[in-house]
Amino acid sequence: MTTPSAQHPAWPGGAAVAVSLTFDVDAESGWIGDDEGYRRRLSTLSEGRFGITRGVPRLLGLLDRFGIPGSFFVPGYTAELYPEAVRDIASAGHEIGHHGYLHKRNDTCTGEELRDEIERGLSALLDCGVPRPRGYRSPAWEMTSETFDLLVEFDFLYDSSCMGDDRPYVERWEGGHILELPVHWSLDDWPRFGWSIDSGGNVADAGELFSSWAEEYRSARAEGRHVSYTMHPEVIGRAYRLAALERLIEHIAGDGDVWFASLEQVAEHVGQHVLGTAAR
Repeated sequence: MTTPSAQHPAWPGGAAVAVSLTFDVDAESGWIGDDEGYRRRLSTLSEGRFGITRGVPRLLGLLDRFGIPGSFFVPGYTAELYPEAVRDIASAGHEIGHHGYLHKRNDTCTGEELRDEIERGLSALLDCGVPRPRGYRSPAWEMTSETFDLLVEFDFLYDSSCMGDDRPYVERWEGGHILELPVHWSLDDWPRFGWSIDSGGNVADAGELFSSWAEEYRSARAEGRHVSYTMHPEVIGRAYRLAALERLIEHIAGDGDVWFASLEQVAEHVGQHVLGTAAR
């Protein structure tokens, strides 16, 4: 059940719009969590690893050049395989969010498996020495009622998995509630570029990403709202796609009065206002 969005407080610094760049650092977990058979499929796993070896460094360099904070959602399994990469992200000042342990789709898990995904994911991230995640994003954006209850139990500040509005709002389930910073498939790089020999996919023109996402930004700016883009280092980290992202950032930053913020910063800014308004 969704509570309609409330008007947010003014953006910091008098900004006309708020923009968040977010990244799901799935690496090998994105495949293994879907099917254990992928553990022996070295070519497929190597594409996930590309996100760590090339994608993450390229993204950190890009964000650093523009002075933009990002939100990186990291499965616990990724943190165990690549703790240094996770520490590099955090030490650069970016948010680390919770993204399960083995990137298992919530709707395919039992309640016990979902609890294990939350607990092991948290433990793996904390073992890296990064701050406890305050935000959660469900693998494949498939939230379940059991997961929702766990997010409330573990006192997450916000979720970023649902699509009930294009502004921050309150997601409710059987008496519980959480601040939702919504997502959408049209604002994700995977539907454009994700491909596998099992399911096919697309290898789209990177110019379409720029044009579509720039139009969404213009809409958000006209409405004075928040917009969030979702990317994957193994996808957007390919050089020609990164060039489209850089072009988009330059386009947005050129307006000047833009608040580039992590999702945690947005949640802290709008949380009490949205939750309080929804309660009235």
